[in-house]
Amino acid sequence: MRMFRMRRFVRFTFMVALIMFVLLNLLILFSVQTDISNGSSKLNSLNTFAHRHKDNRFHMQDSETNSIASVENQLWILPHMANGTYYEPMNVSGENLTHIKHEIEKINSRQFIHNLDKFGLKLNTESVVIIIQVHDRGEYLKILLNSLRKVANIEKSLLIISHDIYSNELNQLVLSVEFCPVMQIFFPHSLQLHPKEFPGEHPNDCPRNIKKEEAVQMKCNNANSPDKYGHYREARYCQTKHHWIWKLHHTFENVKVMKNYPGLILLLEEDYYVTPDVISVLQMMHNIMKKDCKDCTMLAAGNYDKSQNYGQNSGKVEVANWISSKHNMGMSFTVDLWREIKRCVKEFCLFDDYNWDWTLQHLSSQCINQQIKVLKMKATRVFHMGECGVHHKGKNCQPANKEKTVEKEIESNKQHLFPNTISIGSYSGLKLRDPKPNGGWGDSRDHQLCHSFIQNTTVH
Repeated sequence: MRMFRMRRFVRFTFMVALIMFVLLNLLILFSVQTDISNGSSKLNSLNTFAHRHKDNRFHMQDSETNSIASVENQLWILPHMANGTYYEPMNVSGENLTHIKHEIEKINSRQFIHNLDKFGLKLNTESVVIIIQVHDRGEYLKILLNSLRKVANIEKSLLIISHDIYSNELNQLVLSVEFCPVMQIFFPHSLQLHPKEFPGEHPNDCPRNIKKEEAVQMKCNNANSPDKYGHYREARYCQTKHHWIWKLHHTFENVKVMKNYPGLILLLEEDYYVTPDVISVLQMMHNIMKKDCKDCTMLAAGNYDKSQNYGQNSGKVEVANWISSKHNMGMSFTVDLWREIKRCVKEFCLFDDYNWDWTLQHLSSQCINQQIKVLKMKATRVFHMGECGVHHKGKNCQPANKEKTVEKEIESNKQHLFPNTISIGSYSGLKLRDPKPNGGWGDSRDHQLCHSFIQNTTVH
């Protein structure tokens, strides 16, 4: 009898231990589940995720390598500790150009995405990748980043910040972004890196206003390349156009996570401010474009109207021919338009205008197969904050005051943001014309540098 009780006790103990073992393993299994798409899909492990989503692209990131398994039209990166390795740009003296060049090469090559461990990344046809072109106005960039922090679903977007200056201050601003995945890229042909040589200003470059005959006599470097108005290049103006075409090429052609990306990119500049519904509005505009404006290839989230009527126009768009002075703020498009721009790169690089947007209008008029047609928001989702810069040399630059004015307007119209529907409200009768070039882009060295960004790639 005693032996029988002992056997029962052993069996009972064994069963309890077995149940505890099973429960412990279940607990461990569920603890590694990751919340995908706001909790709508639970996956048990990285291996299970990779197996179940073998038709997607999967990405793991560490401090030295990026590993991407690529399948067309989708990228899905899990939030995971393996993506959390921290990378901080070096604090480098602005005078140490050798170190800056090395650091820029390293950053552009590594393509590190901050905050992947926190948010992961899912890129598909519904996504919006935001690209900000940044110069040196840190105060404006800080304001723009603060506005992006308030944007609904910003954590699902990839933010790419494209610099033409390596600055410890700007780097720290970017590192302060905790609300979405963010990547830095650096324009490698900047004036900062070439202060006394092209594409900066060489000591023997021709002065802007010298006559060509004098330039030839003094044998300055670009004597035979004045613009159509007889003026010689000014490096600070040429840099912006170079940077604009380079960042698009680098993003679409070289950034690994953007390979086969079918969704929208949104182009911003450092002195913009966006509304909290800018992403959702763009996604709705994109759907309208595919359904009701199939010959449209551009979206414009912003406009320059002096007065905004959100009550009447919050969910209304206008169909128009793309005109640079009206539709260049908050531009958004897909790789399809990029391929058209890329195909016309020779025309882009030779057009004697230092403005990228004026040049793009020329392409639309003379080169792109179908002229660029745009859907423009009638109530702006992007504000231009800049009162000082390349074209605005105001003496009283107070971006904080401008920020308060814009925030007040957004607050007073918050009930009109996030419209339930977007519809076409009007059609513009303005005809696209080939713009008269403004000059500033006659130097053959600029033509060659511009073309070099793209000439070694294949249009696909």
